[in-house]
Amino acid sequence: MGQAGNPQQNEGKRVTKRPYVLATVMLAMFMGAVEGTIISTAMPAIVGDLGGFALYSWVFSAYLLMNAVTVLIYGKLSDLFGRKPILTFGIIVFLIGSILCGTAETMEMLILYRFIQGFGAGAVMPIATTIVGDIYTREERAKIQGYLSSVWGISAVSGPALGGLIVEYASWRYVFWINVPLGILAIAGLWLYLHENIEKKKQQIDYPGAILLTAAISSLMIVLVEAGTNWAWTSPKTIGLIALSVLAFIFFIFQERRAAEPMMPFNIWRERSIFIANMTSLTTGVMLIGISSFLPAFVQGVMERSPIVAGFTLTAMSIGWPIAAAVAGRLLLRIGYRTTSLFGGASLIFGSILFVTLTPEAGPLWAAAGSFFVGVGMGLTSTAFIVSIQSTVAWQQRGIATAANMFMRNLGNTVGAALLGGVLNSSIISYMKRNGASDQDFSIDTANVLLNEADRMKLPIELKTVLQDALTNALHSVYIVVLVFAVISMLFILFMPKKEETAE
Repeated sequence: MGQAGNPQQNEGKRVTKRPYVLATVMLAMFMGAVEGTIISTAMPAIVGDLGGFALYSWVFSAYLLMNAVTVLIYGKLSDLFGRKPILTFGIIVFLIGSILCGTAETMEMLILYRFIQGFGAGAVMPIATTIVGDIYTREERAKIQGYLSSVWGISAVSGPALGGLIVEYASWRYVFWINVPLGILAIAGLWLYLHENIEKKKQQIDYPGAILLTAAISSLMIVLVEAGTNWAWTSPKTIGLIALSVLAFIFFIFQERRAAEPMMPFNIWRERSIFIANMTSLTTGVMLIGISSFLPAFVQGVMERSPIVAGFTLTAMSIGWPIAAAVAGRLLLRIGYRTTSLFGGASLIFGSILFVTLTPEAGPLWAAAGSFFVGVGMGLTSTAFIVSIQSTVAWQQRGIATAANMFMRNLGNTVGAALLGGVLNSSIISYMKRNGASDQDFSIDTANVLLNEADRMKLPIELKTVLQDALTNALHSVYIVVLVFAVISMLFILFMPKKEETAE
């Protein structure tokens, strides 16, 4: 099977049944992926029931924070103890968090339980992807990664619809409880069909490294989520957390250099293909959040279309991504990682140009076309990167190498949300001031009125026009930044090695 150094041997009676393992992995990934989209639809009902609108964003942030913090740790633990026990642990914690979320009586309780859910979810994506890297050869991986990418597309399309049906005909609590049967099936499939022969030896876990990494990442993530919105960038809280993050990261680097089994082996970053893949994942993560966060606001608030139409413009990305990922599987074997990634980078730039040239008159189809081409770019690049990374390192580092790439995209999402949110807010304020509005007449929250059709209809025509122009101008600025990141992504891809080295 071309897996030298891989303890995943097919010996004796304990043979790994690859099609069943693939189905199990896709089920686990679907459970994790759909959680992001299904809860978006349920949130208005949850807030209506529990109250606490001020904490709305923390329901999402709590999950994403724990996911980002733990992803690297789970990746390393799976290299030490095998994929199956670590993924099983992650799914169990995720299910406990899901059951608790469904019993929440207050918004604070829900946020606490979302932390638990995110703590488990950090294991699902990287280890599921790593298992595919273990049981398939390099040639097969390219095609199979296309199947895994399709899970994202399916969850993006089905999640909102499923969430809407559950909220309308049952209770929002079932949005969380629906995970339980899926998780139990995934655990059963893992233990029935995946067999690993892990070398029995006393493992040296890098506990100080794990603690320092958690402190560095979590303090950085909290700053990126809160600063600029709930806290000032110059507030003592923000400065204190940034200082903690920097110090923890410096100590983490010292610790990793002397640890026997480092939580983050820096030697993998010395591989040019891995370094380029990770840096490009950071920049594309910024692009992704910029489009998915702000495009619906433009379609609903400025184009005055329904939430369903706004959703359609984003769904186009979820269609382009899996199609391109499936095509990438074939392209990788014919033209290599670099050329496939270059096609992806070109598609990202083209999609971003469509967003920069988007006007209210262009209509939702123009927005959907931009989404589609960005999705194609993401499908081509992400598939090429994962297959390249998994082919470059041996089994013993495949888990952490895969997790590091996913972490960089998570970091890009969080950085992008803070950076582009700041660009949007400052653009709206400067536009309103240029048009003679005083701070008392307008605030950023005034733009929220545009997203509610009934409130929008009550606005005086002059006020509505100024608000829509301010939002159009601000989103244009956001999409110029998105285009800049698309160009940076392309520049990184140009530095990918032309000749691929494999560690199979």
